[in-house]
Amino acid sequence: MTTIKFLKVYGMMLLAISATSCKDKESPTDETKFGNPLLFNGPDPWVIQKDGIYYVTHTTGNSLKIYKTENMSKLSMAASKIVWTPPANGMNSKEIWAPELHYIDNAWYLYYAADDGENKNHRMWVLENTSPDPFQGTWTDKGKLMLADDKWAIDGSVFSQNNQLYSIWSGWEKDIDGRQDIYISRMSNPWTVQSERVRISTPELPWEKNGLPVNEGPEILIHNDKIFLVYSASGCWTDDYTLGLLSADVSADLMNPASWTKSPQAVFVKYPEGQAFAPGHCSFFKSRDGKEDWILYHSNPQTGQGCGDQRSIRMQEFSWKANGLPDFGKPVALSVKLDKPSGE
Repeated sequence: MTTIKFLKVYGMMLLAISATSCKDKESPTDETKFGNPLLFNGPDPWVIQKDGIYYVTHTTGNSLKIYKTENMSKLSMAASKIVWTPPANGMNSKEIWAPELHYIDNAWYLYYAADDGENKNHRMWVLENTSPDPFQGTWTDKGKLMLADDKWAIDGSVFSQNNQLYSIWSGWEKDIDGRQDIYISRMSNPWTVQSERVRISTPELPWEKNGLPVNEGPEILIHNDKIFLVYSASGCWTDDYTLGLLSADVSADLMNPASWTKSPQAVFVKYPEGQAFAPGHCSFFKSRDGKEDWILYHSNPQTGQGCGDQRSIRMQEFSWKANGLPDFGKPVALSVKLDKPSGE
């Protein structure tokens, strides 16, 4: 073998050995991390945790779909099931928006907004399932949630405080579009409203009025002696869709608008450098070990994508300020890997 040929062969052997050595030293995938988004298409995400299982739902527009997982960081791999499809015609046949799954008095309830194809007819509706597992059993139509005044209503949620069940939602004051307010009513059971509706928030600050004056997507968060109502503000078709905050004492009369204090500044806003436009319509959950608080929300990855299918589901941990208010920080950039919720 000539010297030149020998050197070529020897060099190739060294390259092969080097490549193998590098491959052996490569770091394996870090199983303690995850990346957003959890789902690339998931407007208006809602999560509820029961018996170590997380159940997630979001707007599909034409059905009610539930995801089931033990680990929120693995939502993209979760089992999913369409548990209800609307009738072909009727007042709850079209534009199925912002479903929420709640467990109340040993039964599951799915609340959703729907209309007959005309937005002015949007109302809240509710289904019931007495199975311990919402993937099983039968979903029974409990009909339209008969909110006081029977006005346009979307983004309904329910919560219990001081042994009283409440309904909260986004609605119109009259029968015409132009402004969305947040209302509250008392309930006698999960499908029956028993009181008048009381307006507890109206869009009045500049950051609540981009596109149109909008307050929607009300969600309850309770911490120590405070109850917070986190809501979405401004038009979802704008990049400036954002989160606002109302707060009240847990012992207050929640039907009294004076019990609620609005934070003067938005509490969660767009972060263009992190591909987070129009962040909003959130819900909350605890980590598996109960030690961490997390926010689940949707956001667009690019500017100008509006209220469409580009809204992806994201999550991140949040903390609490010294004054007791939640501190959501800013949306974490899509390029950043996050620690999984503790206990996963």
